[in-house]
Amino acid sequence: MFHIINLHERGESSFDTHIHSNSPPTWLHTLIGEPVKATGIPLVVCSVAYPYCMRRHCVCGCVCVSSLQLSSGPQVQWLLDNYETAEGVSLPRSTLYCHYLLHCQEQKLEPVNAASFGKLIRSVFMGLRTRRLGTRGNSKYHYYGLRIKASSSLLRLMEDQQHLAMRQQPFSQKQRYSGSGLSDISAQVQQYQQFLDASRALPEFPDIDLQGKPLPEGIELEHIKSFQLLYREHCEAILDVMVNLQFTLVETLWKTFWRFSESQAGDTATLAVHDESEKRLPKSCLVMLCKYDPVLRWSRDCDNTLYQGLVEILIPDVLRPIPSALTQAIRNFAKSLESWLTNAMMNIPEEMVRIKVTCANAFAQTLRRYTSLNHLAQAARAVLQNTAQITQMLSDLNRVDFANVQEQASWVCRCEDRVVQRLEQDFKLTLQQQNSLEQWAAWLDGVVSQVLKPYQASSAFPKAAKLFLLKWSFYSSMVIRDLTLRSAASFGSFHLIRLLYDEYMYYLIEHRVAQAKGETPIAVMGEFASLGRSLNTLDPDKGIWSSFFSLSYTQHMYH
Repeated sequence: MFHIINLHERGESSFDTHIHSNSPPTWLHTLIGEPVKATGIPLVVCSVAYPYCMRRHCVCGCVCVSSLQLSSGPQVQWLLDNYETAEGVSLPRSTLYCHYLLHCQEQKLEPVNAASFGKLIRSVFMGLRTRRLGTRGNSKYHYYGLRIKASSSLLRLMEDQQHLAMRQQPFSQKQRYSGSGLSDISAQVQQYQQFLDASRALPEFPDIDLQGKPLPEGIELEHIKSFQLLYREHCEAILDVMVNLQFTLVETLWKTFWRFSESQAGDTATLAVHDESEKRLPKSCLVMLCKYDPVLRWSRDCDNTLYQGLVEILIPDVLRPIPSALTQAIRNFAKSLESWLTNAMMNIPEEMVRIKVTCANAFAQTLRRYTSLNHLAQAARAVLQNTAQITQMLSDLNRVDFANVQEQASWVCRCEDRVVQRLEQDFKLTLQQQNSLEQWAAWLDGVVSQVLKPYQASSAFPKAAKLFLLKWSFYSSMVIRDLTLRSAASFGSFHLIRLLYDEYMYYLIEHRVAQAKGETPIAVMGEFASLGRSLNTLDPDKGIWSSFFSLSYTQHMYH
């Protein structure tokens, strides 16, 4: 039984209504005609005389429910239908209010102001926190722990808008920080955060190992500790803006950390940040540390750790479909990295610039490869789901003279006949079963495990893994050659599948090699990049690998 009490009759200053219930939860209609769920605890329903109640509890201890929430039933339902709470994500307040205004326009509703709408959101999503994200002078308020639902039509709306915006306004490598004028795509792509793995945190960095080397002149241990702390804060800031897809802010963070000294008249916010950094670590000391070998090694290791974490956040699963707008944003970001970094480190010693650029290039290269792999995966998924194409591929594959292919390939690859025959049979069987892309990926992973099993826990593992990748690529090219000479009707499908499987095999091998060496894949790629620049052309083994990888990127990467 419900007891409805008008506080005005009891002398209260506000026209509130008490609803008391000791019965099981049910629905009832308040004086303003909106349904309220009674939960067995006293409720206070503010009357329409007040836009919202300023108290959480009334004089008798009843919990307060604002009339704004009760009189906004359709808006509340719209919020519940389109948004949900989640850990590690955020949504700009301005974006959410814009969505609300569009909804009101479509439904011919009178919208409330931004402040009242904010109170409504907090009453619907209890415990929601607000954070100011971004660098000083360019931060925005976000609702932390809130995102757009995957089933919401807002996702498609925002994807279309973002795709159009990215085509019309591509990233410019000439963009420069100008106070409030920094370009920022975060407000347009917040709905894509559900495709990220925002739960990952930045691992702890080890202390700088001085390796018994004397400190540079004028440098004390306190300077080493200050650099270590500042660098950690810097990396955490980069992680924060990347999780929120504020890609262009990375350049600003680099400029801030490395004390970019271009004329910035009127940019008091940036100057204030530099002043604060100068107090903690003078730039003269920063420059000296950038020539100190233990600091260079430590910075490289920290960058590899940071970039590996960012790759796993942005592309947690290379086979999972990613919206085209998000893919393009990541690729544009990767293209801008080197120019942003070299510009920000204009007055920093070459030793540190070289280390930083090598790591950043490995990061950018990995982003480009993984997004290309993801693009190939989605194209191949359509082929693997087409019964007619699979039938034609099987028919054409059965006409390939594998004995002749093996005879020609064995001169280079020296693969055992039984291994090649087993792979041929498994490939045909998997194709015939019309397995999914994920099942094909599991098969390829099994092939790698089987071939490299004899080299586990051996120092020869990295070399054996790379050699297998070379043999795999050569052998598959021989099969494609045979299909081409026979004018196979399914040549296009095979070519697409071959590109995907070569790229995915590369992905598997780099992870296996990194695991065997106890390093991150980013670090392995960074080592190769450094090796490529200083490669001795008289070393035939290294020369072959340099040519092979150059050919691989030329053929398979989308620039």
